[in-house]
Amino acid sequence: MGRKSALAGWLRELDAPGLKDVLALRRDAADTRPRSLRALADELSTASSLRLAVEGLDRGCRDVLDAVLALSTAAGSVGAGAGEVGVDVLAESLRCNGKAGRAELKRALAELRARALVWPVGDLLCVAPNLRPTALEPPRRITPAPRTPRRVVQNRVFADRAATAFATSTVDGVTRLVDLCDGEVVSARGGVGVRELRRISALLRADEARTRLWLELAVEARLLAAADCDRRVVPTTRSDAWRGAPPSDRLAVLAKAWPRMVWQPGKSRPALADPLSCGDVTRRGVLEQYARLGEDEAFEHRHEVVAELAWTRPAFHSAVVTEAALVEAEAIGLVALGAVTALGRAVLAGRESEVADRFVPPAVTTALLRPDLTAVVGGLPDDEVSSVLDLAAEAAEGGWRFTGSSVRRALDAGHTPDRLLARLASIAEHGVPQPVERLVREVARRHGRISVTAVASCVRADDPELLTEIAGHRSLTPLSLQLLGPTVLASAKPADETLALLRAAGYAPTAEGVVDRTPRRRVEPPPRKVPAWRRWRASLTDQELGKLAVALLERERPRPRLMPPRVESKRLTTARLLRDQSLVLPDSEVVLLAEALVTRTSVEIAVADGPRTTIRHVITPVDHAAGNLTANGPHGEQREFLVGHIRSVRPVD
Repeated sequence: MGRKSALAGWLRELDAPGLKDVLALRRDAADTRPRSLRALADELSTASSLRLAVEGLDRGCRDVLDAVLALSTAAGSVGAGAGEVGVDVLAESLRCNGKAGRAELKRALAELRARALVWPVGDLLCVAPNLRPTALEPPRRITPAPRTPRRVVQNRVFADRAATAFATSTVDGVTRLVDLCDGEVVSARGGVGVRELRRISALLRADEARTRLWLELAVEARLLAAADCDRRVVPTTRSDAWRGAPPSDRLAVLAKAWPRMVWQPGKSRPALADPLSCGDVTRRGVLEQYARLGEDEAFEHRHEVVAELAWTRPAFHSAVVTEAALVEAEAIGLVALGAVTALGRAVLAGRESEVADRFVPPAVTTALLRPDLTAVVGGLPDDEVSSVLDLAAEAAEGGWRFTGSSVRRALDAGHTPDRLLARLASIAEHGVPQPVERLVREVARRHGRISVTAVASCVRADDPELLTEIAGHRSLTPLSLQLLGPTVLASAKPADETLALLRAAGYAPTAEGVVDRTPRRRVEPPPRKVPAWRRWRASLTDQELGKLAVALLERERPRPRLMPPRVESKRLTTARLLRDQSLVLPDSEVVLLAEALVTRTSVEIAVADGPRTTIRHVITPVDHAAGNLTANGPHGEQREFLVGHIRSVRPVD
């Protein structure tokens, strides 16, 4: 008998609660709504269903399963029944000699039986078909469960306060990364390579691991995407609204995206290049583990948490991967000081936007410009502060620093010294210090030996004399018009302002004669990819699982032939015969007489005695044959009556 047949036979031996337990642990097979136990055995034996079942096992159960598979393979090779292993042989193979070892083996076998992976057949164990060992070598003993992580009492406010700095740093880092990808070319051929990642890290003043997290967070939040045409990372159409949103809204988007990241944490590889993996299960598992703590509790040692996760779900958690996922959770502000924060609990509940404002301060609209040519911002800078400081200063540790090259960069962009100082004064908390103003004036004095004109739009005309007249018009001085060619003027103002001033001066320009700047590049965020084996399917409820278990067992039971009860069959046969032998009795009286004959009850009959007279008798019918009714009288005498002579039948009061 094959293993599938053996599995179907074992399922037939279960009762309804036992079969329901199997369906509850193997919901992927139950969701297909099998029509028979044989069909259920086929679903339980598919590769995808077996993979999901094995992924839910702890390390001890996987050790026992690997040992059973190794022994069953060896037994099949020497001619024994393939897939059948003795319990005593298994216990000796895993050195379960003591009481604790036997108890652990019993627990693991019960878990494997509940998942229909290994089940008993007499004194032997049968293994589900299509199973493969999860380890290269069979285990020599069952891996013991690690120590339960110790907990300590800790006010939950402490964790929220400690997470604020990390959450703020992540929001600031992702914001600067999106701005960087808007101006820099970030190559993504086969993913963002290690060398490119190090270059970006240097520009952002961050370590490689943190930059990798920011990049993958931005891609998962659909703020950045790899353009297919030239394989570079560019902002998406969603990034502008995200950058203009308050810091709390930006944090909520990043916190929501983190559990969905499918890249495996802690793996040294090019960013964005991994295929879909189980990283989302790992990250959510870490967060759910910390969410089991009480409101005012924390884990004392993080290595104990990592060890427990690695033993409980070895398919998704290893020591390295779990530790890396925990570091990521701390960097976003979901975990801090050994406890889950309010933001972490809100992410699991899908309400991260309700508490995000408690983990990042509001955007700062001013900066402190210091006499030592540095600038600092007490929080997250808004768009204006960031743009001004990025324009006129170099990014440095803890803020920005004004240098000759940074000021020259601002002047090269078309700013005059007065305009640059005015923009700095608009964001300066205590004004522009004299050393900063002196630096700007000194760089501006040496600037301009080679002239570079800032062109915001162009004015074209077929008449060169008309363009000469426009260039010398006094009311058009704000446009800073310069002749680029016989028929082209360069304007320092955008197209709409240039049109307005030309029309105010009495000219009639058309919009097609003005060429505006090229807009910044944006791409549509790609749709999220979901693995085929994780597509959504409506799972059965517990009540539906119970009904399915009962229905499957009912279909396997032999069905009896549908026959009426013996008494009912005799009654129908007697009534049919009496009906054929009496042509004058109504159907109701025929049924009454048949009932009396079957149940031996008394009735009153009227028997014909001549053409127009009848005689009434109270009788108890006892037999009926050949058209004659044999009955007992009131005093026990027995008489016979022709059924054809009976004219009426009435019940006796």
